[in-house]
Amino acid sequence: MSPTLGGFMRKEFKQVLRDRRMWLLLFVAPIIQIILFGVAISNDVKNIRLWAQTDSRDTVLQHVYEHAVASKWFLPSAESRNADPFELLRAGKIDAALIPPAGGLTRALGRGEADLQLLVNATNVIQAQSVEGYLKNIVNRVVQDDLKVAPPDLPVRFDVRVLYNPTLETSYFMVPGVMCILLCMTPLVLTSMSITREKELGTFEMLISAPVTASEVIYGKTIPYVALGMATVPLILAVALFGFGVPMRGSLPVLLVASFAFVCTSVAIGTLISTFASNQQQSMLGGFLFLFPAIMLSGLVFPLENMPLIMKWISYIDPLVHFLALLRNIMLKGGEAGFIALHVGVLVAMAAVSALVSFKRFHTTLQ
Repeated sequence: MSPTLGGFMRKEFKQVLRDRRMWLLLFVAPIIQIILFGVAISNDVKNIRLWAQTDSRDTVLQHVYEHAVASKWFLPSAESRNADPFELLRAGKIDAALIPPAGGLTRALGRGEADLQLLVNATNVIQAQSVEGYLKNIVNRVVQDDLKVAPPDLPVRFDVRVLYNPTLETSYFMVPGVMCILLCMTPLVLTSMSITREKELGTFEMLISAPVTASEVIYGKTIPYVALGMATVPLILAVALFGFGVPMRGSLPVLLVASFAFVCTSVAIGTLISTFASNQQQSMLGGFLFLFPAIMLSGLVFPLENMPLIMKWISYIDPLVHFLALLRNIMLKGGEAGFIALHVGVLVAMAAVSALVSFKRFHTTLQ
């Protein structure tokens, strides 16, 4: 090895490792992520919220519902059995619903055969396909046990009605997730590098000595990125609608309001990251260390229902979780007012908290 190459290598090692924060980013953060993903992520579909139009006299359907809950794949629904299953699915309160024939499943089986309808929310294609398979097996097993019927002679016809994505198009499920990632990645990364670029180029002191307030500096460095983020919304939406055929069943203005709240949240988080970083390399790593767990825990790659309860609660502070839910609800379901208000409110709260902490840390940096 030449002395010149050795000198360059030593210089790079010293430059990277002389900052103690880089040690945390390089060695501690990956360990935390491995533990986090190992505990939280699973490909199995479970914790599906199941609702059934049960009746005390309909013993067969009651047994089907009890077996489904006992299987640990399904969770019981607290919604009234007289509620409208379509509204429950649209509001996101349940994931699947069992509808017996008139008079109940038990009476219909007594007449020789029965049609049992399954309503499934297919905004998550993977979950919808699994729900159908799980419930078919449970219904067949219960009917065999209750009526002592062999499988070829099972009198139940399973009528599956897939809602919001009847053709089970994967693009309906994946494209909103990609939209979510793109609208987060660009504003966050660009904003996180805005202040650190000034520090690295040596112009930060010039900003401090200029006759401007800290608020003006932050606004001047964040508002352009909010505008750039919102400028990409029509482009991304056009590709989703016309390129992939994803439906737009909800209100476009409501979608734009939700997008604005999400972009503001991304910019606020990027600004917060920039106040911790002292150079562009750290800000880029900080942005990556936020984005990677946020994407993996957003529900795009792995169902949130699979996570342990404590990890599920932690995922609720991920802005991608809320915006992804908003995109799918507005575009595929048409948008439910209470659902939209809840998730937009959470995004606004996240943006406000991140902005307040950024202002405080920026003042500290000035000192």
